[in-house]
Amino acid sequence: MNLRFLILLGMLFALQNNTSATTADAEKRLERAIDDVLAVANHSTGGAALADNLRPVLEKHLSFSAMTRRAVGPGWRQFSKTQQDESTLLFTTLIIRTYSNKLTPGEQPVIKFKPALAPEPGRVDVPTTLLYQGSDYSVTYRMEEAEGWRVTDVVIEGVSLIANYRTQLDAQFKKGGAQAVISSLNQSVNRPQ
Repeated sequence: MNLRFLILLGMLFALQNNTSATTADAEKRLERAIDDVLAVANHSTGGAALADNLRPVLEKHLSFSAMTRRAVGPGWRQFSKTQQDESTLLFTTLIIRTYSNKLTPGEQPVIKFKPALAPEPGRVDVPTTLLYQGSDYSVTYRMEEAEGWRVTDVVIEGVSLIANYRTQLDAQFKKGGAQAVISSLNQSVNRPQ
């Protein structure tokens, strides 16, 4: 056999083994994150208390800074550091509040993990099926390896959380820059639940 072919074959085998380890690490981190969220949800009365209790758990497992940056889009580079920090804080609060309102304490979803995919180095997509309150959902968690594996997007029934917010926030940015985005996030966070 050709020496180059053997070297290429060895590199492909090593890459395949590394990808398997990478996806396994991301899957374990996601399973731990889901377990942590469910543990908090099951010991909460719901509402604002649930959102408050979930915040440190979600901040540990999700990269809200990456999520906010992507949700705002290209205009993010024009935000000052202070505006970026304020936007990230508001976006984090909005996401946590919105999705904690969808949880019913004591109700356990049935989650089935499908084989994870590594579309590029440092990124893993973990597809799942979720049965919750009698409805089935297809949910893919997009994770990146930054400070350990962290979720950077959630795709529910083919709709990306980040793309959904990007449509809204990009329109606000085009109307009035960073301040318009912050104003819009403030309004959403302060809207009665």
